[in-house]
Parts: sequence; structure tokens; C-alpha cells
Amino acid sequence: MYSKILVLRFPQTEVQKPIVCCLARNYDLVFNILNATVLPRKEGIMVLELSGSRKNFNEGVQYLKSQGVSVQNASQEVKRDNDKCTHCGACTAVCPTGALSVKRPDMTVSFDQGRCSVCELCVPACPPRAMKIRPINNSFF
Repeated sequence: MYSKILVLRFPQTEVQKPIVCCLARNYDLVFNILNATVLPRKEGIMVLELSGSRKNFNEGVQYLKSQGVSVQNASQEVKRDNDKCTHCGACTAVCPTGALSVKRPDMTVSFDQGRCSVCELCVPACPPRAMKIRPINNSFF
């Protein structure tokens, strides 16, 4: 199983079409929408995790591009400044993937980078501002 987090930018002419649903139906891909802003008659932006065989993944990305969708690897990651973290647990309440969790019985907050979907919900939720967004290598398909 091949999986990547992608940033999709839909031109205003394409936001009404069920393009992402076609990825599941026509290319046997599984998608998880992590964040989206899609408005009628405006450009749409969507962050999603796309999974499937590498062949189907590549064909699905080519389909998106043929529909006028800009496809980009997620170009940032969430990092925690361990020196600032007070282990209050506020971030765990908003983390949709369980990347941030409270370890019992010592009640410390653990951060599993591999489970992080880069949804950024933890950044404003963190009172001591220990959670940061860090740019990573920009690469395009």
C-alpha cells in the first residue's frame, strides 16, 4: 500500500465536479480528506491522504492533473519543541489521528510524527506554543 498526503488546488471551473470520488471509483484509491476549502465559483484547496497501489496512485494523480487540478506533496510538517511543552494535553483533544496522546500513568504527552496528518489543529490549541509548522522539501509531481 502506497500513501501520501497531497495538496490539491481546484480551478473554479472544476469545483462542482466529483473529481475526488472518481479516484475511489475509477482508480481503487482510498482518500481521507484532512482539510478543505471548496466554495462555488472560487478556487478550491484540499489536503488529503491518498492510498492505494503505486500504479493506481500514479494513474490517479495523472487523472487529477488532466482535470486541471494542481497536485503537490504536502510541503510542511508539524514539530514539537520539547523544551516548551508543558504536557498539558490540550493538543490531544483536537488531534484527529491520535498522533498526540497522553501516556499513562506518568501523564506525559507523546507525539508520533508518523501518525501526524499535518492538519495543524494542534498549533493554535497549544497554550505554550510548543507545536510548530516546519517547511520541508517542496516537490511536485
